[in-house]
Amino acid sequence: MLPPEKQISERAYPLTTISHRNRILPSAVPGYGRAVMALLFIALVACSEAPAPIPASTTDASAFTRFLDTAYAADMRALPQTAKRRGVGDNNRDWNAVSEDFRKERRELAQTRLDALQTFDQDTFSDDQRLSWQLFQQVQQRSIASDEFRHERYVIHQHRGAHTQVPSFLINVHKIGNQQDAEDYIARLRNIGPLFDQVIEQLRIREQKGLFLPDWSYPKMIESSRNTLVGQPFSGEGDSLLWTDFNDKLDAIELAPATSEKLRQEAREALVEIVGPAYTRLIEEFEHQAALAPAQDGVWKFPRGEEFYAERLRFFTTTDLNAEQIHAIGLREVARIHAEMRAIMAQVEFEGDLAEFMRFMREDDQFYYANDNDGRQQYLAQATALIDDMRTRLPEVFGLLPQADVVVYRVEPFRERAAGKAFYQAPPADGSRPGIYYANLYDMDSMPIYQMEALAYHEGIPGHHMQRAISIELQGVPEFQKYATFTAFTEGWGLYSEYLPLEMGYYSDPYSNFGRLSMELWRAARLVVDTGIHSKRWTREEAIAYLVANTPNSEYDATKAIERYSAMPGQATAYMIGKLKILELRQQAAGSLGDDFDIRAFHDEVLKDGPVPLSILETKIKLWIERQQSARS
Repeated sequence: MLPPEKQISERAYPLTTISHRNRILPSAVPGYGRAVMALLFIALVACSEAPAPIPASTTDASAFTRFLDTAYAADMRALPQTAKRRGVGDNNRDWNAVSEDFRKERRELAQTRLDALQTFDQDTFSDDQRLSWQLFQQVQQRSIASDEFRHERYVIHQHRGAHTQVPSFLINVHKIGNQQDAEDYIARLRNIGPLFDQVIEQLRIREQKGLFLPDWSYPKMIESSRNTLVGQPFSGEGDSLLWTDFNDKLDAIELAPATSEKLRQEAREALVEIVGPAYTRLIEEFEHQAALAPAQDGVWKFPRGEEFYAERLRFFTTTDLNAEQIHAIGLREVARIHAEMRAIMAQVEFEGDLAEFMRFMREDDQFYYANDNDGRQQYLAQATALIDDMRTRLPEVFGLLPQADVVVYRVEPFRERAAGKAFYQAPPADGSRPGIYYANLYDMDSMPIYQMEALAYHEGIPGHHMQRAISIELQGVPEFQKYATFTAFTEGWGLYSEYLPLEMGYYSDPYSNFGRLSMELWRAARLVVDTGIHSKRWTREEAIAYLVANTPNSEYDATKAIERYSAMPGQATAYMIGKLKILELRQQAAGSLGDDFDIRAFHDEVLKDGPVPLSILETKIKLWIERQQSARS
């Protein structure tokens, strides 16, 4: 149970319609203080109707809180899919837009918010509000910087995009508890058509600019899209995954038979008349672009490729490290981890060199469950047991603890061939769903038992579930701040969470500790191959060969990884950069505080404000050290 000041806020935000067409600047309305004008300014931008008059005595601090609340409410209205994932809002029928007009409006809104931020007098703010001001500013600045390369960023790729997110969202997020929910589900089916048309529009804009995915990625997207159309009411035997999902959910609620039959008919019509043709149009666009796409993986092939990649590195690492520096860090960390692996080789008395040991770990049957459904069930059960055991030990190293539960699921068959090795889905604020650690069990030969511990700690606890559930449950923290995207923080925490259990006495089996090191090595090697692909112009084959030669992972693993790094340039560099910074700050704190260093308090300080850029994290920890030193003097 979280302490009262950190429990989840029960505030309900009014959701309003975004309109950016008519803007009233603060200076145009005389007679109000600048903070009040800032609030009016953002409210008029975010709402279709003007707010009620605000008393002139409103302080900057309270106006700032309302400013953030209003902005978040507008965002949730504009992003109904995101709102549903977070358990807020009442728009249960629409998808997040990806149209060009929508992106332009979001860009304008970010600049509007930056302008409004400057009107607040931070002298009236608490320390927490100053932090929120900084974070909100960075969120808007990063949004604008990212939008400079709007079309260089892939609107869809084999790992992520509307073609797989639509069925995944309907199956895993859209619940049906009554007739209205069922009608909303059908409405969402019908709105797949307009959504996919927006995606196609974005693909065609990129075609005109020569901004293609690598040629090998299109068949993977085509396959995933076609998987959604397998079965009735489309074609073939059996039922399609969406038809099965709708019927299963409808069967679980009590409705009059005539009502249920009417809803089934409407859902069938939506699938046949809207969803099927929408997927067909998208597949045809993929096929068209596949014939034009180049073989090169790296974004260096784009006209502004170097500048785009530099922006991506800044975005994901929240540092000013350039590609050359990140590449060098990767080579250094690979060498360090190789040395630690050789120590484990000596411990288990393996005769041979590191390459032979890696091959042994990669190929020996003792390290793998059977590649069948029994093996998959064994994996899920053991991963769940690892998380359950770690949960009992959390109070030893944390004060803040998550309330939300976490479960382990297999990645759904329709997307498992294109999906990554593992990933996490956060719980909504309303507690209606647990956090979910997804394990990709398509090929059990790519999920070694010796990596299971580290993977469970990374995706579950004390990793992503620990950090993200605590963030969502914080009270007294602005809503935007709980969900801010700073990849180096969240993924750095995930990788740090693989290391922390070693200090707690886990990884008692040397092979399991090798698995931990192999996963850390994977993140170090990412620094090398991501920069190699996108900056040093490595080919896909060169990058795959580097991973196979320097890690114990299979060629299949390496191929999937390089495909992911090609589709999401820079993202993979965030993990190791973030982990190194968290460890560096912990070492600084322990060195400065000596016997007074409390790892529970350190972890709580890292997590208590939600995700932050690494520069702000460093400032937070330095101030925390100073407070601890003052308290003991």
